[in-house]
Amino acid sequence: MLMLFSVFMYFSGVLVFCMKRKHLLLMLLSLEFIILSLYFNIFIYLSYFNNEFYFSMIFMTMSVCEGALGLSLLVSLVRTHGNDYFQSFNVLW
Repeated sequence: MLMLFSVFMYFSGVLVFCMKRKHLLLMLLSLEFIILSLYFNIFIYLSYFNNEFYFSMIFMTMSVCEGALGLSLLVSLVRTHGNDYFQSFNVLW
C-alpha cells in the first residue's frame, strides 16, 4: 500500500512538472517533490529487506545539494531578469 502511494506521489510530481514548464519555481518544487517520493520509495524498499539506511542518507545529501543548486540558479535568474518565467527572456541567448 505504501509503495502504491509512493508511485502515485512520483507520477503526480511528474504531471505537475510537465504542466508548469514555464514557471521555474514551480518546476523546482515539483522536482523536489519527485525526489522526496523517490526517497520515500527507497526507504520503503530498504525497510522491507531490513537493510541499513546508509544509501538513503547519501541520496538525501545529493538531493539537498541539487535543491541548493536549483535555488541559487533561481535567485541569480531573478536578479538578472526580474522574474522566473521562461517567456520573458530568451533561453538560448
